[in-house]
Amino acid sequence: MSAVLLSPVLAATSTDLTWAEIPALVLPALGDTLVMVGVTMAVVVVLGVPLGVALDALGPGGLTPRPVLHRVLSAVVSVGRSLPFLILMAALVPFTRFVTGTNIGIPAAVVPMALAGTAFFSRIVENSLRSVPPSLVRVARASGASPLQVLTSVKLSEAVPSILGGLTINTIAMIEYSAIAGTIGAGGIGYVAVTYGYQRFDHNVMITTIVVLVALVAAVQALGDAAVRATTPHSRRRLPRQRSSTGAAPPPSSSSTTPTSASTSPKELSDVHH
Repeated sequence: MSAVLLSPVLAATSTDLTWAEIPALVLPALGDTLVMVGVTMAVVVVLGVPLGVALDALGPGGLTPRPVLHRVLSAVVSVGRSLPFLILMAALVPFTRFVTGTNIGIPAAVVPMALAGTAFFSRIVENSLRSVPPSLVRVARASGASPLQVLTSVKLSEAVPSILGGLTINTIAMIEYSAIAGTIGAGGIGYVAVTYGYQRFDHNVMITTIVVLVALVAAVQALGDAAVRATTPHSRRRLPRQRSSTGAAPPPSSSSTTPTSASTSPKELSDVHH
């Protein structure tokens, strides 16, 4: 009886693709995943940055507080973040078909991935802007800077490393979402893993897709870390080393040495922080 039950598995295992055949299957799927994630992240950045800036500026203590509008935007973003991606993807099928004309393939996967990623990234941008020291904003306002100048020369400038770190996390999340989207025929590594690795019990394909996904995530994380280091001022990067090697208090940061005179111009303020 046990031999009869195990026979389908054994038969499927005996037809595993050879290691020489796997690249022809996995490499095109990797290309589909890169296209899916790349297009999604382009949409996420274009929509998520302005939305995150609006959430910060319209909120309490923002540059232009608008409580009612802030609550509406915050509620919409919270709905987009609260739904699990698989449920969101299923709920958006009519909208996806209206936008793309299909509910399968890469275009159909980009729509729910972009909406979920935008909601997530906008919160990252909002929190990054909120983390900018209020003293910098007060100095900029005292120097006569307009809200737009404060936003571009102070808040966004100081928040760039944090935003890039959040963008890295978001990109990795989109890689995971692309694997989930593969279950509805969107293509990519997820589709290969489910169709050939899981349903056909092909262990060679399953192992290969796992290795490819791990390597892809590691590469994205390494690039993101490098971007964060490149955009972090040298004075900030030296603080941990000085604190650990000497135990002495770190030198004053740029925020403590920024001129507080009302005669300081927005351009001078921007030069100080850069």
